Amino acid sequence: MSDRLTEHSYLTVARDAVAEVEVERSRFRCTVARVTEEGEARSVVESIRREHWDARHHCFGFVLGPDRMAEQSSDDGEPPGTAGAPILQQLRGRELSDVVAVVTRWFGGTLLGTGGLVRAYSAATRAALDEAGLVERVRHHVYEVTVDFTDAGRLEHDLRARGARVLGVEYTGEAQLRFAVPPGSHGVSEEIVAELTGGSAVPVAVGEQWVDTPR
Repeated sequence: MSDRLTEHSYLTVARDAVAEVEVERSRFRCTVARVTEEGEARSVVESIRREHWDARHHCFGFVLGPDRMAEQSSDDGEPPGTAGAPILQQLRGRELSDVVAVVTRWFGGTLLGTGGLVRAYSAATRAALDEAGLVERVRHHVYEVTVDFTDAGRLEHDLRARGARVLGVEYTGEAQLRFAVPPGSHGVSEEIVAELTGGSAVPVAVGEQWVDTPR
């Protein structure tokens, strides 16, 4: 695992994207999409297959999970190792997960050879990933705290200023804030809440959540 990542974080694409390259009149159109499970990844592949039914090949690779341990690829009729493996290698090379890349090929009439196919599928995937951009997903601890209605606005502002993600606020007789902080920041959130409420409110841990962090 890269030094820049830990068990608390991983990289994925910031958005879905499409890019196309042309080699000897063959078109290679790569679609990159963010997914979280195998069924979702395969649904993306099948959707593209239906949309571009006139194409000869729909090759893909996907990587799933924070540990990037679940991965698959398919050459979809291309010579073994010339399509799915290059696509997957582009995802691995950027240490991405929760992503599927599908390269649709329209044959242009000229055989590209194994080396040409590897380069073309790699180039199409690389272009789509460049278009999609990267985001780091960081596992945050999620807390809830109940405070007086008059303290809610200032508490929300200060939590955001200290790097917390305010996930929601419910107003009844009091205000209940739900917020997330990265690993190691629980003490900071406790200090802020104690400061604003005179020690009358304490955050309660309610779980964990992956949060996108721009890079």
